Amino acid sequence: MKKTIAVVCLAMLLFSCKKAIQNKQEDLIIKAMTSGQWTVTSFSQNGSDITGNFNGYKFQYYSNRTVDAIKNGALEKTGTWDGDGPTMTTWANFTNATTPLSLINGSWHIDNNSWTFVVATQTTGSETKTMRLDKQ
Repeated sequence: MKKTIAVVCLAMLLFSCKKAIQNKQEDLIIKAMTSGQWTVTSFSQNGSDITGNFNGYKFQYYSNRTVDAIKNGALEKTGTWDGDGPTMTTWANFTNATTPLSLINGSWHIDNNSWTFVVATQTTGSETKTMRLDKQ
């Protein structure tokens, strides 16, 4: 009986530690994304460079999981975002957006990142998009 209680306590402790690590990873993602504005410095769609479509845009991410698309200093649209450190994914949604903001919608796999940049890929059917965001 003592052995069973010890195993249950150990399992609960390990689960609590795992949850604490996941919460810390989430806090780091939020801190990295919400400190500073981001610009699209590279965007390709099926191998075609369309980065120029994002000229003038900056993105401000907030801890309440909203993101502002700011074009030439003026708020153009507010969307939502989220990220998952353990699965290296992020997603964004600008409801009823037109191009180029609509190109950002959906789930992205984070291929490379640091505190100042993110490179992500999205594949939907036969379409592949690659985006690089840099913190300003």
